[in-house]
Amino acid sequence: MRAKLADNALSNSIAKYITEQIITGEIKPGEKLVEHIYADQYGTSRAPVREAIYLLAIEGLVERIPRKGAVVKEYTENEIYDLLEIRNMLENMGMERIKRHGVDQDLLKEMRKILEEMKETDDVFSYTQLNHSFHMCLIKMSKSETIKNMYLRLGWPLLRVQSASFSYKKNIEKSVAEHERIVKLLHEANMEQLSELLGKHNKDVILSVQKMMAAD
Repeated sequence: MRAKLADNALSNSIAKYITEQIITGEIKPGEKLVEHIYADQYGTSRAPVREAIYLLAIEGLVERIPRKGAVVKEYTENEIYDLLEIRNMLENMGMERIKRHGVDQDLLKEMRKILEEMKETDDVFSYTQLNHSFHMCLIKMSKSETIKNMYLRLGWPLLRVQSASFSYKKNIEKSVAEHERIVKLLHEANMEQLSELLGKHNKDVILSVQKMMAAD
């Protein structure tokens, strides 16, 4: 039993490490994940590595291709736009609920704390996670379990797309300024302007990704 728990913990640790490599772009879409490299790196057999890759396939970061093995999943242009547009739709639905229920002050306090951490980091992986946590506070503020669960299902694929945008320093600086405005408008309970700002914020992410794809 203990051995199995240890294997699970190791698989999760390997999965977390590979996830960071994917999100930061250290390993690229279409690149093969070589099991023995991770097994040697962690001083283990291939079994925990295979389990880690299986977990990443469930998360939508990795796919298995016949005669090639496990590779980092490549998203089509339509898949990327769908992810961003679904996120936009869910946040709009969340805003409508917040208008009804009012601003949750505890969650607003948490957003302020996350914002301070966002200002201090220059690491793309950390910033992407903090950005997701910030927006999750907005989703939680909707008091809708359905909206929250659907948002969570976007998972790592959404974070991977966002991290590509944040890989440009100017985009992070712009993002921080916009998140400061989001906190300010929530504090003022100015929901109309907040809805407009969130709409523009999400459209800017889509435009940024479009530019990157055109450059590729």
